[in-house]
Amino acid sequence: MVAALLLALPGVAVATLTLQFTGTPAPWAKTTGHDALWLGHAWVDGRKTADDVRTLATRLRKTGIKDVYVHSGPFDPDGTLPVGKYPKAADFLKWWREELPKVRVSAWLGQKVDGVLDLDDATSRQRVLDGARAITALGFDGVHYNFEPIGDGDTDFLDLLTRTRAIVGDGLLSTSTPQIEPFPLVRPAARAATGHDKYWSPDYFAQVAKLTDQVAIMTYDSYLPFPSVYGGYVVRQGSLALELVPEEKTVLIGAPAYHDHGVSWADEAESVEKAARGARLALTSYGRPRERFGLALYVDFAATKEDWAEYDRFWFKP
Repeated sequence: MVAALLLALPGVAVATLTLQFTGTPAPWAKTTGHDALWLGHAWVDGRKTADDVRTLATRLRKTGIKDVYVHSGPFDPDGTLPVGKYPKAADFLKWWREELPKVRVSAWLGQKVDGVLDLDDATSRQRVLDGARAITALGFDGVHYNFEPIGDGDTDFLDLLTRTRAIVGDGLLSTSTPQIEPFPLVRPAARAATGHDKYWSPDYFAQVAKLTDQVAIMTYDSYLPFPSVYGGYVVRQGSLALELVPEEKTVLIGAPAYHDHGVSWADEAESVEKAARGARLALTSYGRPRERFGLALYVDFAATKEDWAEYDRFWFKP
């Protein structure tokens, strides 16, 4: 009986997610101008020029994107952030202010923490903070962290967020987050299979949201097999986040504007379109507009014309 139950649970989950992706989104469930975009390292290492900024600005003026996260790391294994990793950041910021003064720019900083950077080490965390302080002094509007994989309940990461707030002050503090545990017992099962947390518990997700201004849920690389199931998964992630995050904070749903998941079915299942419709259905289920809710597109250098067309058609002006 136990074996039969365990075999039946995945089918129940798939059916539940598929059902959540049905229905019609409310007309008001769309962008409110609080969307975001992850930008690659080429913008701060000298490969991109002022002309490239102008070209991107032409694209972004026609969107609801309010924030961009520019990859400016990663941290070294000991937590340091050498200035040589972002030699042209000051030039980029100057060009950006000239073209898009109302779009905020955060330094996207992170590292792998499963054998590379030890965030549990107080000295390493202090070096991370020193690096964040140095780069924001160039004129960035804030810091966007992306450490993977942060385990559920990690108090040292909470400490890092608390101390980073003192550095950014009134500036923007945001972080990428793992997906929220979609169903009970999924988190420990996934941890047993992979050796680390793929999901955060709702309680820990809420703690992180409380310490930041924005949380961007990495709602991609779900490895779910069908577009309808992935779409329902986005609905569930959005619905959970809307209940967990205070209204004065921003919730961002990561939209996969890339096409190299590593497995063919994921490339077919995940798309900007499905993420956008899932986000709209989550808002509709929430029952009322939420100003600080948007999509975060990952990532600029992989996004195709089709990805941008799906953003426009299914989220910006559905």
